Amino acid sequence: MTDEETKTPPQRKLTARESFFGEADKYDYSALCMPNIPFCPKPKQQVNFYAKDEPIPIFLAALMGLQHCFAMVGGLITPPLVVFRFTVCGFPFCPDLEQYAISAALITSGICSLLNVAQFPIPFSEKIRGKQLYVGSGILSVIGTSFTFLPIYEIAIRQMKNDGWEGEAAYGAMIGTSMVCCLLELALSLVPVRIIKKIFPPIVTAITVILIGVALIGTGMKYWGGGTVCAEMGWQTHSSLQGLDLDLGAPYPECQAGETSFMYGDPRYIGLGFSVLCFLIVIEMFGSVFMKNCNVLLALLFGYFVAGVSKETYIAQDNISLAEPITFLWVYTFPIGFYAPAVVPLLIAYLVTTVETVGDLTAVYEASYLDVNSKEYNNSIQGGLTSDAVMSILGGLFTSMPNTTFSQNSGVIALTKCASRRAGYACGIWLIIFGVLSKIAGVITSIPDCVIGGMTIFLFANVLASGIKLASDINLKDSRRTRFILAFSLAIGIGVTVWPYAFLDRRNAAYTAAFWKCEDCSETLKGVRNGVSIFLSTGYCVGTVVAMILNGILPDDPEIVFFDPTAKAAAASEESSEEVPPAETAADNKPDEAEA
Repeated sequence: MTDEETKTPPQRKLTARESFFGEADKYDYSALCMPNIPFCPKPKQQVNFYAKDEPIPIFLAALMGLQHCFAMVGGLITPPLVVFRFTVCGFPFCPDLEQYAISAALITSGICSLLNVAQFPIPFSEKIRGKQLYVGSGILSVIGTSFTFLPIYEIAIRQMKNDGWEGEAAYGAMIGTSMVCCLLELALSLVPVRIIKKIFPPIVTAITVILIGVALIGTGMKYWGGGTVCAEMGWQTHSSLQGLDLDLGAPYPECQAGETSFMYGDPRYIGLGFSVLCFLIVIEMFGSVFMKNCNVLLALLFGYFVAGVSKETYIAQDNISLAEPITFLWVYTFPIGFYAPAVVPLLIAYLVTTVETVGDLTAVYEASYLDVNSKEYNNSIQGGLTSDAVMSILGGLFTSMPNTTFSQNSGVIALTKCASRRAGYACGIWLIIFGVLSKIAGVITSIPDCVIGGMTIFLFANVLASGIKLASDINLKDSRRTRFILAFSLAIGIGVTVWPYAFLDRRNAAYTAAFWKCEDCSETLKGVRNGVSIFLSTGYCVGTVVAMILNGILPDDPEIVFFDPTAKAAAASEESSEEVPPAETAADNKPDEAEA
């Protein structure tokens, strides 16, 4: 063969239309957008697969990135919205801070996702560690505000406010504490994956995720009935207090949404939240691939629409009109501090996110048809864990809560069959655009709590379902040890989650929990007591520690031997045949003639 014959033929220059939309025979948009017609037989649809480094066209990248953005935006905005509305501000609410927190979370997640998808080598790491280290996973794995830290932030900020802290200062202290504690995950990123999985076996991971889901579902139910503050103040309506001239002060047991004010659990609030759940079923039955990937967002908008056309005014219009057209980071700042009682729970939370990140990145590798036994996989795990820690520090500097990888996006890859990193870049850009346009945050903060509750209770239940799936992969049928660890840990973790007031102070009643009354304690002892209270009242923290201890001290199950009577009878028969001597012949019984 001559050199001219072996040369690669020059690639045809793409037209402007092909650069934007792609070649017609290679990129099929109908598979994404065609609705589903249930109960009707139809030929199996074929979907093209786009690999990690596929240079997909601009329009497809934007469309795929928008799907990833919509898939995560519902979960992304929930932690800052909940923390600021119900904990940092409380009653009366502060829509300006809520809007900023949502915008900051969107912008932070967009920037962090761009860095995580890109993957950057750490300078001089090869000389220092003997191998090249990275920041970022280098695959289609996006980053957003983590649910794992939500219960800890709520409890810790509430305790600080009971001690006289301002809400904004308490939030700044939690940001600073989180930035320090995330160094644990940074250290774990240097540990081989096999050792991490040995420290956190599947049983411990499953228990942790289940308990996180249970805790969050309880929180979502409070929103669904009208709001978490009014739900927790419902004791003021007890019949024994009726007729007494008592001025208990704010907050009150009435829930507010727009211009309405009803008691917690009012049928009107329940109905609005239920409309969100009903629309989720409609999307699952009739929706296209695109609609199913962003079902949470679409259902939330449908509930918002129902609230808007209702007779009562449930929507806070002022939140939209007062929102600035555009915003960016550091419009509001919070004094960075440190809150020692939250250290142990936060360290446990970072241990949990470490295990979650390993699982999420593995799921993305499998959905992307990449080799999980390759060197690239190990680099992605190391870079992803390092990215989680670095992005949590970056998030704190950006006035946002800790960030971690989002598991929903592996499901988007599995449905769309697009693993191209260009979709990840587009997702990051969409998130930044949504964050900068603060009118979007204004719309989000105007949504009634009951509508948000209908969305979050389903969203949080997905976390629980993930934990149940992890538990289903464990041998619960034959292992008494595993069942004991699961039952014991869930008994404590779910019990504390369902009723945390065995160790946690009630709202507006600091240091009155019976297990350790500490109203007259010193400030140091109060700090220790608060740390113990946060740990014991956070179900997934205490449940995870219990599971790790039991997994370390309980002996392995004995080997099971099944009794087989048939085999035993056959063995006995064979043994008896060996012991009986051969029969003597008549010739042997004759006396020896010579001896005679």
